[in-house]
Amino acid sequence: MLNNNQLKTTLLLLVCFISSIGVFGQSDTISHPEEDKRYMIIAGDSIVRESIDLDEVLILKRLHFKNNTDRRRYLILRRKTRKVYPYAKLAAERLTSLNERLGSIKSKRGRKKYTKIVQNYIEDQFAEELKKMTHTEGQILVKLIHRQTGITAFELIKELRSGWRAFWYNTTASLFEISLKEEYDPINNEEDYIIEDILQRSFQNNVLESQPSALDFDFLELTDKWDVL
Repeated sequence: MLNNNQLKTTLLLLVCFISSIGVFGQSDTISHPEEDKRYMIIAGDSIVRESIDLDEVLILKRLHFKNNTDRRRYLILRRKTRKVYPYAKLAAERLTSLNERLGSIKSKRGRKKYTKIVQNYIEDQFAEELKKMTHTEGQILVKLIHRQTGITAFELIKELRSGWRAFWYNTTASLFEISLKEEYDPINNEEDYIIEDILQRSFQNNVLESQPSALDFDFLELTDKWDVL
């Protein structure tokens, strides 16, 4: 199946109309509808195809706000969500890479060494960015980490470090009104649903690079449930 980038490449269309084929020993011709097909060649692909498989397109409703307050709230939340999402995506990628790599490392010492490298990388990346974030942005980041990895930021740190270090991180973050145990729940939390709406629209507009959620929910069903936009 073609991805979005492949769909944006130039398509060289070669239309081949196969005419009626004469049957040996007969003056009449017989038309073969199944052979009267259109074929196309995709740039960079040596296989002649009859059709192109397209990615599923999510049809989103036009935004509608009840008042200026709701509109302003949405725009502020959109700015903050777009700012922190790339870091949540990065965390998911690093965690996946870590798990895959650890599976190929045989020695306990080698696994410990590699885990240390990833730990330091993630912490260095997030430590600097968290300093630049507001309380709201930090909490959105924590929620999106849960969306992308399927585990809370607290559990992620606990997995990489000791339980005590995770407890310390959570206690410190609480001083800034950020809970590392916060989960992303667009099914029961209206603000989380709005964040999901922001993400889906940003993916479609190529503002953010899409990454599947590790959580199980149907956005279209949520749209019918909330109906707040």
